[in-house]
Amino acid sequence: MSDSAHGIGGLKYDPKKKARPQELNVFIALAIIVVAFEGLGRILYGDSFLFNTRDNVDAIFNWARLNIIILQVSIVGIIALGVTQVIISGGIDLSSGSIVGATAMIVMSFAQTELVNGNPNPKAIFGPWAMDLPVIVPIVVGLCCGLAAGLINGALVAYTRIPPFIATLGMMVSARGLSKWWSNGNPISFPTESYAALGRGMWPVVYFIGLAILFHLILRFTVYGKHTYAIGSNEDAARMSGINVARQKVLIYAIAGMLAAIAAIVLSSKNLTAQAGMGVMYELDAIAMTVIGGVSLAGGRGSIIGTVLGALIFGVIISGFTFLKLDAYYQEMVKGAIIVGAVVLDQWRQSRSSMRS
Repeated sequence: MSDSAHGIGGLKYDPKKKARPQELNVFIALAIIVVAFEGLGRILYGDSFLFNTRDNVDAIFNWARLNIIILQVSIVGIIALGVTQVIISGGIDLSSGSIVGATAMIVMSFAQTELVNGNPNPKAIFGPWAMDLPVIVPIVVGLCCGLAAGLINGALVAYTRIPPFIATLGMMVSARGLSKWWSNGNPISFPTESYAALGRGMWPVVYFIGLAILFHLILRFTVYGKHTYAIGSNEDAARMSGINVARQKVLIYAIAGMLAAIAAIVLSSKNLTAQAGMGVMYELDAIAMTVIGGVSLAGGRGSIIGTVLGALIFGVIISGFTFLKLDAYYQEMVKGAIIVGAVVLDQWRQSRSSMRS
């Protein structure tokens, strides 16, 4: 009897061909980037990127920097959770940043306080009937805005067979125009205290982590998740297996729209104002986080865990460049190079996989 292990059909099992989880590769990349900034900081400035070097503080880690790293990517990270599901299904969403801008403007209109320092609100959009409303009102209004935009995206993709790139590009332009038209381009400010509290402190991080855990469980253990991966892997096969592909796509884009709306609520609350230019380029950063996190642009592969790690890589790069006192435009160039590199790596991985099969 042969000592070689055989699988189904007599195929020989080769443990060398067993691939590491993609999330592990992303985590290793994150660790390498952190080590690189740590080494450069000690060589160039004699300072540590990750660890605390002050004698009057007992903490080992520089918790202030760690908090900033995750705080500055948490809002875009919320958008990336929805974009992840869209890309896994084989689609793309270019509208999320514009949905953030339009939703922020509309939501803040219903989150304003009537009096500012005892005087009428100078930025008021509506009359007293829309002032000092319970905080649940602007939240529901915002979620409805995101849901409506997502449903339109999903319906266009699912029922008109317009390519997702074109459908969401149209929504991107339309939503940005809506955000500029809503108040004639003027910012909307002075929210109620209860609304302002939504984005205060580390709450954006809490929302990001909580939503990441929720959608990780949904994608992994529910029928919705299985159908999403099935459509991205092979849409025709998914349809033949009985999956209502059109309905599933509408649901996926609706969820992505609502996550963009949540990001708009948190962002406007954190900044205490809403402006028509909010969310510009957020959609590209969100797509970059997902691609860096191992989500395949071809669909059918990726995870929420990978996207979270991709968001952390973004945060580390931004904070690391600030730590090294490099100008902001270097960040954009490096981010662009990382995005291209991640896509090239994904294409190489797919070609290797097809060669093996």
